[in-house]
Amino acid sequence: MEQIKITRAAVLKEKPDCANLVFGKYMTDHMFIADYHEGQGWHDARIVPYAPLAIDPAAKVLHYAQEIFEGLKAYRTQDGSVQLFRPMDNVRRMNQSCRRIALPQVPEDLALAGITELVRLDREWVPSEKDTSLYIRPFVIGLDPTLGVHASRHCQYIVIVCPVGAYYPEGLNPVKIYIEEEDVRAVKGGTGMAKTGGNYAASLRAGSRAEEKGYTQVLWLDGVHRKYIEEVGAMNVMFKVGGKILTPDLNGSVLDGITRRSCIQLLKDWGYEVEERRISAEELFEAARSGALEEAWGTGTAAVVSPIGELARGEEKVCVSRNEIGAVTQRLYDVLTGIQWGREADPHGWIMKL
Repeated sequence: MEQIKITRAAVLKEKPDCANLVFGKYMTDHMFIADYHEGQGWHDARIVPYAPLAIDPAAKVLHYAQEIFEGLKAYRTQDGSVQLFRPMDNVRRMNQSCRRIALPQVPEDLALAGITELVRLDREWVPSEKDTSLYIRPFVIGLDPTLGVHASRHCQYIVIVCPVGAYYPEGLNPVKIYIEEEDVRAVKGGTGMAKTGGNYAASLRAGSRAEEKGYTQVLWLDGVHRKYIEEVGAMNVMFKVGGKILTPDLNGSVLDGITRRSCIQLLKDWGYEVEERRISAEELFEAARSGALEEAWGTGTAAVVSPIGELARGEEKVCVSRNEIGAVTQRLYDVLTGIQWGREADPHGWIMKL
């Protein structure tokens, strides 16, 4: 891999009050960029001052949504050091998304270096307040300046970072989730398994409708039968039913969440039976009516683990775990964040120290 050229910002930004962070608002002083040209490959890796991008108005990313992204975090430990959580998993998932969206895959060493070197340079931005971290957003965009529908021959891999607090204003208080029965987020064979902006654009209308009804997020059903649970807008989802843990299987339209993987591993470590399978909304509501639905939670990089206190479908509403965080949900949150912030042992080698 070529050496990364670093151009430092002449004037550094004033850092925000880390006790009152808004998720995704305060970008750091620098960003990482590397270019791709067909026939030349990836080149010109550089860290430069954070600034607007100069792209052609006809760029493919603007017209045909040829882009993918990732999300991971850097954490400040009690001794002041900085560490990442499973970064190679993000790099490999990013390249899976690239394959689906017809973008060139980023060599793993380059992809990881773009993350680690930027965090090292802007490490003073990694907050130390409780439950705060540095959110890392790598993304790849297609830049060919022509309006014909084909894959870009010129692309960029970019990484930006920002300090963040809790993703949901509720924090660890249970959130209210509305099951969407009209719109569809993704279908098998589509782009649901890729982390690409079009999936999220397709979710915005339903998300707005849910918010108007007082709900935090939408829970999506499958796009064919409109009956099987898939994922929440920004999270995978899990349920404790009759002592077992149920979560939708990776059927091609569900994101292979890295927090999801981590939770499944921890749950198996603790002796829980974890079933990855199709789960109908009716099965879920019947379990709630009978009292078998004991806990429900979402999992994702941004929120980590988020308890679900209410599920709604049409006019029917069910309360989960007395609208309180359940014992398994709390344990998952405590252990997972403990590993991420260096307070707990890391038995699976998930941590990369910088």
